[in-house]
Amino acid sequence: MQLTETHRPTLDQALEAIRTRAYWSPHPEHPKAYGENAPSDGLAAFEALRGNRFDLDQPGTDGWTGGEVSPYGIDLGIEYPHPDPEVLLPAMRAGMAAWRDAGPETRALVCLEILARISARTHEFAHAVMHTSGQAFMMAFQAGGPHAQDRGMEAVAYAYLEQTRTPAAADWSKPQGKRGPLEMRKTFTAAGRGIALMIGCNTFPTWNGYPGLFASLATGNPVLVKPHPRAVLPLAMTVKVAREVLAEAGFDPNLVALAVERPGEGIAKVLATRPEVRIIDYTGSTAFGDWLEANARQAVVHTEKAGVNTVVVDSTDDYRGMLSNLAFSLSLYSGQMCTAPQNVLVPREGIETDQGRKSFDEVAADLGAAVSSLLADDARATALLGALVNPEVKARLEAAAELGEVALASREVVHPEFPGATVRTPLVVKLDGARKLWESRENEPAYLDECFGPVAFVVAVDSTADALDLLRYTIREKGAMTVGGYTTSAETERALEEVCLDESAQLSLNLTGGVYVNQTAAFSDFHGSGGNPAANAALCDGAFVANRFRVVEVRRHA
Repeated sequence: MQLTETHRPTLDQALEAIRTRAYWSPHPEHPKAYGENAPSDGLAAFEALRGNRFDLDQPGTDGWTGGEVSPYGIDLGIEYPHPDPEVLLPAMRAGMAAWRDAGPETRALVCLEILARISARTHEFAHAVMHTSGQAFMMAFQAGGPHAQDRGMEAVAYAYLEQTRTPAAADWSKPQGKRGPLEMRKTFTAAGRGIALMIGCNTFPTWNGYPGLFASLATGNPVLVKPHPRAVLPLAMTVKVAREVLAEAGFDPNLVALAVERPGEGIAKVLATRPEVRIIDYTGSTAFGDWLEANARQAVVHTEKAGVNTVVVDSTDDYRGMLSNLAFSLSLYSGQMCTAPQNVLVPREGIETDQGRKSFDEVAADLGAAVSSLLADDARATALLGALVNPEVKARLEAAAELGEVALASREVVHPEFPGATVRTPLVVKLDGARKLWESRENEPAYLDECFGPVAFVVAVDSTADALDLLRYTIREKGAMTVGGYTTSAETERALEEVCLDESAQLSLNLTGGVYVNQTAAFSDFHGSGGNPAANAALCDGAFVANRFRVVEVRRHA
């Protein structure tokens, strides 16, 4: 394989991108960029997977399991190998030495070849992501395809950078006065910790999965991929590509393997506490994330859990643009994003805008009207909303309507292609954010819990200063992946920055155009900070990769 000629220039560009934080992506966002036949070929390839066994030829297979049903109402009917850890884990470790000895550059280039082959099949992956996550096709294509691939490549770049900070070898000479110097020859090898367990999520199996997978693989660790039982296919396809590339490059394909659980088995807990597992990446509920942090003591654990994302509205010089931007952010993928805004804090006395003063009730009503206008056409609505990923989201949505005065009711949308899909527009509810309600820490208001799905709370606060205090409390106690702010005041803008700097939350200010608070760009934006309860790691930075390997020194007299 001509890895250096093919991929070294791309690696160099990725390294430059994370240094400058400028826009860059080697993976096209537009479906037409993949060739005239790519859409039909991708759909055909996806359909060919349905109703069949997905064989990976990996050791330790003791049976078959499956059961994925698309949120769009179709049964995938795919069976996957079920692993016997007693056989599979030793087989995965067997390839570590050769993978370690290959060095950081070769590992990085092999990872880029894996990503290149995944990229060539982006249309096929898009259908797999769509029918396991409920994302609309275009979002599944972009977020599940090029954006996920970008995040994987970003992790590879950081991994290479961190591993090469230390030279591979050094000559050491210490003068000894009249005597001859002490001379040593020292070598430094980046050695992986052990097997990495990547526990996938239902909503973004590739986007959230690729950073950990490729960071671990690039730093010398075998990776065991344990998908969410409702979103196996995209990660199974990823594992298959990785195994093929590793074998062709002369490495053990068992460096990457798949672990699919039987219904109700709970295999993640079993695997997470195995002594062979030394690294864990997890995206999902706070409860299981906390369990991993407390119980997987033998491993370095990276978690992305629940958070309560907040937008502080103080004032704006583009009221229409603010409402339009917020409406899109609330609607995209039915709010089923860890970065989607939930709480919109508005002073109860109203705000100043370029359209005059707007009362709290007017802001809530106008936000509801902006959402309604955006989603008025059902075809456009389904293209933005996708489908609710599971019944729990629908139940939360219905319960949230009873929490306060409804500014915008959620409505059902019939999907023109998939009548079995559950599609709902966002619900907007007005709630009281008086300080006494949240400061007492008793009977916490509903807006202080994550209500994952198409639900927004417009919360009346006594002042912008109170909004900032509530924001600080929310980040510190509940966590936040994103924070938004709207203000025309330099003083308030600085105060928002201070809260987010103090509490380690990523802030977006005065977004009124085509950039949204719940979207982040690989190589430039950090996803999460690792500094508040929502996540203990950021995608991606040096800290995300540096503890996946250790530098082992060997020294000899020269």
